[in-house]
Order: sequence, then structure tokens, then C-alpha cells
Amino acid sequence: MSTKVSDHLLQRLREWDVDRVFAYAGDGINGLLAAWGRADDNPRFIQSRHEEMSAFEAVGYAKFSGKVGVCAATSGPGAIHLLNGLYDAKLDHVPVVAIVGQTDRSAMGGSYQQEVDLLSLFKDVASDFCEMVTVPEQLPNVLDRAMRTAYARRTVTALIIPADVQELDYSPPQHAFKMVPSSLGVAPYAPVPADTEITRAAELIDAGRKVAVLVGQGARGARAEVERLAEVLGAGVAKALLGKDVLPDDLPYVTGSVGLLGTRPSYELMRDCDTLVVIGSSFPYTQFLPEFGQARAVQIDVDPFMVGLRYPFEINLVGDARETLIRLLPQLKPKEHGDWRTGIEKNTARWWEVMERRAAVSADPVNPEYVFHALDPLLPDNAVLTADSGSAANWYARHLRIRGTMRGSLSGTLATMGPGVPYAIGAKFAHPDRPAIALVGDGAMQMNGMAELITAGKYYKEWQDPRLVVAVLNNQDLNQVTWEMRAMEGAPQFLPSQALPDVPYADFARSIGLDGVRVEEPGGVVPAWERALAADRPFVIDFRTDPAVPPIPPHATLDQIEAAAAAVLKGDSDRAAVVRQGLKAKIQEMLPGGHKRRGHGAGDGG
Repeated sequence: MSTKVSDHLLQRLREWDVDRVFAYAGDGINGLLAAWGRADDNPRFIQSRHEEMSAFEAVGYAKFSGKVGVCAATSGPGAIHLLNGLYDAKLDHVPVVAIVGQTDRSAMGGSYQQEVDLLSLFKDVASDFCEMVTVPEQLPNVLDRAMRTAYARRTVTALIIPADVQELDYSPPQHAFKMVPSSLGVAPYAPVPADTEITRAAELIDAGRKVAVLVGQGARGARAEVERLAEVLGAGVAKALLGKDVLPDDLPYVTGSVGLLGTRPSYELMRDCDTLVVIGSSFPYTQFLPEFGQARAVQIDVDPFMVGLRYPFEINLVGDARETLIRLLPQLKPKEHGDWRTGIEKNTARWWEVMERRAAVSADPVNPEYVFHALDPLLPDNAVLTADSGSAANWYARHLRIRGTMRGSLSGTLATMGPGVPYAIGAKFAHPDRPAIALVGDGAMQMNGMAELITAGKYYKEWQDPRLVVAVLNNQDLNQVTWEMRAMEGAPQFLPSQALPDVPYADFARSIGLDGVRVEEPGGVVPAWERALAADRPFVIDFRTDPAVPPIPPHATLDQIEAAAAAVLKGDSDRAAVVRQGLKAKIQEMLPGGHKRRGHGAGDGG
């Protein structure tokens, strides 16, 4: 039997060490589906409930495996559905290759059913490489370049393969004019800055007395070097949210996340430093970095396109984080661990005390901060954590301490709703021997998380460790947007847009052969976590949480908090009355000492 283009595509993916493709069927890729049958499902076809979930699962797989994630979809609507997940990958610099079908070449331009101009559609999201295969000889070069570009530039690439081309007999490119032969693989490489630039950076850093370090996901391979840097400089280290798992939080100088969802000690670290070193991060929020003119700054990033952003850096070092630090460290003069470092460690320790107090605040019925705080000591040291966009991201950022070999991620730059559960499924295929925990709001769970429980149910028996825990913050409110309306617009909750129906999430999980429990009072929180972490299958915890617990930003003053409370007081509905009851008292109870003074932040002293 002859080898079809679709057969060679799967063979080439195997040669690129692609072991699974996250996909959904459709007639635009029928030729490819038939080839999968002939190939005994190698690489594995992982069936989601929706193409967007296929893309998210590919992103989660890529984030937690370090390999390219591959997704596939049919022409027209299937290709369109991929886009949100692909943009999530592009904006978070995650290598993903999308393979999409197209109508037959003979029908192109004829307004045929499901015909969409896919080259134009994918032009932005796959801007580094997007090509249509029109003849068999083109295939290996196009696929190889898509894989290599995704790896090298940590981005999204796309292959468009018309349905009739998939069915053609494969013939390789020849040693001939206008043929483009190709080869496999991309060797590891680690670019480094020029020695003169490293020396300049060392001189700048040595001149400072109060050094702050900010790490992002680009520093993940340089944990030991970042720890050494902090010790040599007596520095504190804050983490961008995508870099939460770069350093463990049990190091006393690690101040936690920075930004709107960050911690008070990270805010103070940036507020008071005179020198800033940013490693592998494109953290976008300038207002959470030092005031202009306050600190001299150095940036280290592997991508020359991403240096020099966000802050007026004096020196931009283009290079791999680990290799650059290996060359920088010997040139740095050790600093004494004086008042600067002592203050950082004291503020960080106090912050965790504040978090414990906030988690202990009474709520109706359950404080969401307690849900996360109770999970923290129970987390297995090899857990993989995913969080969805919304208020769950606040508590993930602030209450969960990374330790051991834990990994964690969320949709950082796109901040899209919905990836929490599919990320966790992708993580389970990357690390089937590790437990995964998805922390999601009820809005995201209703949007798509419930359907992807079916995917988890389909595959969990293949995983060495079957634990996939989905924790739902069921507050019947699109809570993050509700609080943003109050804080930014001075408006009360707009119920037609914000109120959500109460869904029995745990019951749904049990109805499809999984397990779950609903928690409606604080005493049930720890037993639910313990039961879920001991389960022999995916487990859903439906936490009935209080929507009136505010995600207080680290820099907020009491004046600003009271303005948000006043917005709630404008409401005249029964729901608003419930939300506003005791709100000011609850907020003040969450604040550490000194909260009554005007101008003191929400984490003052922490």
C-alpha cells in the first residue's frame, strides 16, 4: 500500500518525538484520521470535547513538559475554535504547533462549505510560521520548520493541509531545482551576552546597596544560579506570576508574586530598592516596578525582541538566564546581609502571618482564602497546579507556597477564562505519575471545565497516578469582574451580567463515573482536600464560597477599599444586601495592624 501524505505527516511527527496530539475530529482532516488508524494511534490522538480545549491541553502539555504541544482540528469552525488557546500560547511564549485541515484545492475560492481563508485567519497568531501544504514534496520542510520555529522562538506555528492533499501519495523532495529538502531536529543552544556587557552589568549591580531581583518563567532553568545571586547580593526575590514555580517559597528572602495579584512584601521590595535585576520576565505592569529614577536596572532575557520593555533598563543582556548568570556571578562583589535583607525576610514572614489571619476570617458560608490556605500544607511536593483566571488566581498567587518539585501555571498574559481544567489534563499527559490540581471559579467551570471532566474520565485509567483534583469556587458570581467594577468603576454588582446559577458540580462528576463532594461549611474544607488527594480517580470539590471576600491588592489604601465598599452599598437588591452585610468589618479584620490609618496599604507591615 502506498504511503499517503497523511501517513508521512504522522511518521514525521514521531521522528520529532511527538507522542500525542490533542485534537477533535472533522471531515477536513478525514485523511489524517484514516492515517491515525493505519498507524495504530501513534502518536496518540487525545480527544477533547472542543477544539479550544485541544489547544489549551496542548498549551498545558507544553508548559509542563518542555516539549512542543501539538493540536489538530478540521477546517472552518474547527480551526476557528483553536484560536483562543493558540493566542494563550503565543502570549505566554509557549511552543505549540497547530495542524488544521482545509477544503479541497479544487473548491478553494468557491465559497464552499466551511471554507475559511485560514492563511489570513492564522496570520497573526502564527505570525512566525504559517504555511499551506499544496503538494506532497512540500510537507517535510513545512513540518520541520513549524516544529523548529516553535521550539526556537517559543511560539505558535501552523500547518494548513487541504483534505485532498492529505490523500495524495507521498513523494519526497528531490535533488532538483525549486525543491526544498529538509532535516530533523534542533540542537540545544544557550546564547550568552558579550563579556563586556556582563562586566558592565556587574559594575552597575555592585554599585547598589538595596538589590531586588524579579524572576519570570525564563529563569526556570536557573534556580540554583538565582539562589546564589540572592545570597551574594543579599537581595530579595519577587516572582512574576508565570514564574511562581521558579523558586521555592520556603526560602526566607522569596517575597512571592508581584503585581495586582501579588504580595505586600513584593510591593515593598520594588518600592524601596535602588537596584533591580529582572531575569526571564516581561512582567507588564510598570506601576508595580520601582519609580522611574529610583532604581538602576539590568534585564536578562533570551529573546532580543523582549528586552528593554516595561522599565528604563540601563543594560539589556540578551542571553540564556542560566548561562548568563554563570558568567555574571564571579564578577559580583558579595554584599553583607544587613538591614535590607533582614527587613525583606521580616516582612515576608509577617506576610504569611497576615495570610493566615485572612484565611481565618469568618465568611458566609466559606472563606475562599481558607480553601487555599488549608490546601497549602496538604500539597504533595510533586504536585502540578493550574489556576483559572478570576479570583481563584488571587488566592493561588498568594496562599500556595511552592516547594520541592512543584510546578504551577495559568494563563498569564492573555488571562483568558477556561484553561484551568484543560491545562491540568495536559499536565497529566506530561506527567502521568504526578497529581494535578486545577483551581477554578464557577464561571470558568460552567464555561468549559465541566465538559472537560468527560475528557478526564475518558483517560484517567491510563495515568500511573489517577489524581486530578478540580476545586470549584462556587460563589454564584463572576467575582473578579464584580470587584473590578466596584474598585475601578465605583459601581455595585450588576446582577444580569454577574450572577451565575448554582450548579451541583460534584454531582455531575459522580454522574460520569468520577467522584466529588460539596463543602458548605469551614469544617468540611480540610476533610474534602484529604479525600480528594487520596482518591483513585479525578475528584471535584464544590466549595460554596463567600463572594464578599475582597481580593485586596497589595498596594491598596483603606480609602480605596472603603470606596469599593461604598459601591456595594449603592446596591438595593437582596443579593447586594447580603454582599454588603458586614463588608467593612470583614475587610478591616483582614488587614494587619495599622489599617485604620489613612494611606496604609492592605498588607501594611506585611
